[in-house]
Amino acid sequence: MSPRDDETVPDEPLPEHTRPDGVSDLTIEALGKLSEALEVLEDARGSLYRFHRLTGTADLGIGEAVELFRKAGHDEIADRIDREIVGRNVLEGRWTFQIVEEYDAGYFAAVKAADQAARDELVGGRRHLWEAEMKERERTRGLPGHEARPHDASPQG
Repeated sequence: MSPRDDETVPDEPLPEHTRPDGVSDLTIEALGKLSEALEVLEDARGSLYRFHRLTGTADLGIGEAVELFRKAGHDEIADRIDREIVGRNVLEGRWTFQIVEEYDAGYFAAVKAADQAARDELVGGRRHLWEAEMKERERTRGLPGHEARPHDASPQG
């Protein structure tokens, strides 16, 4: 929905991107640092899934190589690779899917819960307040491309 010609879109952040009364600068900074750490863990999690997919792709390729060795008449090599490598754990007792699951359910889930709990307790669950305040400090009011929020006032504004 776009604003009508006789309406103006407020050039202020949405309420979910404004600091509640009584919240200190240091609290906003701490929440921002915790959020930043969670974002780094999200990136690490993506790398872990990439590791999972790359390792799985390599494992399938090794299986294909085993079949090609067999077709080429190298049964002893094929048998050895099949026995020693195909189906082998990547870490003790674990394939990569188990590593991903353990990370997700353990450390990642604990940090994500801690971030949510801190935001719930201190700022009513609001996210990215440090960044929202940085945007307000750095944007040029009134300049196209520097609006406080989208014209449709979506929650992502």
